[in-house]
Amino acid sequence: MNMLNDNLQVNKTGHLTIGGVDTVELAEEFGTPLYVMDESKIRQVCQMYKRSIDKCYGGNGLPLFASKAFCCKEICRIMKEEGMGLDVVSGGELYTAMQAEFPAALIQFHGNNKTQEEISYALTCGVGHFVVDNLTELRLLNQTAGKMQRKANILLRIKPGIDAHTHQFIRTGQIDSKFGFALETGEAMEAVKAAVQAENLLLTGVHCHIGSQIFEVQPFVLAAKVMLGFMRDVKAETGLELQELNLGGGFGIKYVETDQPVPYDQYMEQVSEAVHTCCREYELTPPKIYMEPGRSIVGEAGLTLYKVGAVKTIPDIRTYVSVDGGMTDNPRYILYQSAYEAVVANKVDQPADFEVTIAGRCCESGDLIQEDARIQQCTPGDILAVLSTGAYNYSMASNYNRVPRPAVVFVRDGKARLAVRRETYADLVHNDI
Repeated sequence: MNMLNDNLQVNKTGHLTIGGVDTVELAEEFGTPLYVMDESKIRQVCQMYKRSIDKCYGGNGLPLFASKAFCCKEICRIMKEEGMGLDVVSGGELYTAMQAEFPAALIQFHGNNKTQEEISYALTCGVGHFVVDNLTELRLLNQTAGKMQRKANILLRIKPGIDAHTHQFIRTGQIDSKFGFALETGEAMEAVKAAVQAENLLLTGVHCHIGSQIFEVQPFVLAAKVMLGFMRDVKAETGLELQELNLGGGFGIKYVETDQPVPYDQYMEQVSEAVHTCCREYELTPPKIYMEPGRSIVGEAGLTLYKVGAVKTIPDIRTYVSVDGGMTDNPRYILYQSAYEAVVANKVDQPADFEVTIAGRCCESGDLIQEDARIQQCTPGDILAVLSTGAYNYSMASNYNRVPRPAVVFVRDGKARLAVRRETYADLVHNDI
C-alpha cells in the first residue's frame, strides 16, 4: 500500500515501520503515547538545505533550524553534526542548545518580548545575532550590552506585508502582526537609524518571516524582492550596505494525502534567482542568506503512537475511538483544526474503511485529534499511529489534567534509542511546595 511519507513502510506482519523499526514493537518497549522521530529523514532534509545554499548562493549562507518546532538536546546535537545553525525564541531553547554544546556563534535569538534576563543570558553565551523586534527591545539590548561591555550583532525583523495564504494564527508577515517593524509606516527605517546610532549594537542585516505551512513559491519570491528593495533604500538613505538577509521559513509539509508541498530545493532555486536579479538591479553586494526551516525538517520525520481504549458508536451520529493521549501531546487540532492522517499500526495492511473521530483522554469535549478520519477497523488494545507529528507536538505538549508528557524515541537504521524520558507522576509535583 502507498504510505503518506517515504520513510514509512509496511512489514511482512502487516505492521507500520519507521526508520526500519516496527512501531508496534516500539509501543511495547517504550509505552504509549510515544513520539517517534526518524533521524535519517531529519539528516537528509538538513543536507538538502545545505546543498541548496551551496548551489544557489555559492555557500554564502546558512540554514538555521527553527528549534521551536522541536527542541531537545538530541535534536541540537544532530543539528550541530549536520553543520546547521539554530534559531531560538526563548531563554529555555537557548539553554537547551547550550547544554547540548551547540556553538553559540551559530545561534540567532528571536522573540517579540525578550526579557532582561534572557538578553543578559544570551549576551553571556555569545549568541551570533539578536533578531530585534521593536524599539523597546533595541534600547534594552543596547543598554544591557553596554553594561556588560559587549557588542551585539543584530538583524531587524521587518514585516514585508506579504499575504502567505495560510491560517490567520500563523501568518506573521502582514502589517497587523505582533512581530516586527512595518515598512508602510516608516517604522522600519526609523529602527535602522536608531540601530546605527546605538553604541553597543552592530546592525548587520534584516529578517522577515511571512508565515507557516505555505505551499506556494511566489510569496517567498515576493518577500525576497521586498526585503532587497528595503536594503537598497537603507543604503540610499543612510549609506549603510547591509550584509545579511534572513528570509525566514514556513515551507509546507505533507500532513494528508491532498497536501502537495513544493520540493524545498525548488523554493530555494526560485528565491535565489530573485535575490541575484535584485542585487544586480539595485547595485547591492549579494548578502549572506539565512533561512529558518523548522517544520520541514522534523514534521514528516515524526509520528505519535497511542493505544486504543474505548470504541464508542453513537448510532447514526459517529464512532469515537479514544486513545491514551490527546490535546496534552497534540494541541494542534483544538487550536487550528489541523488535518492529520492516522493508521492502525498493527493492521496497516488492511482496508481503511472505518470512519471515526479520534478522541483524546482529557476532560474537554474539544479534545480531539481528528474528526471523520478513515482508519482500519480497530478494537481496544490496538496501536494507533498519527503521522507527520514531528513538529509542534512535543514542543507544545502540556500537563493539562496532570497528564505526564510522553517519551521521545529516535530511530535510525532499524534501531531505536530513547532521547527524552517519559514524565512520571513524581515529575508533576517536583516543583510543588
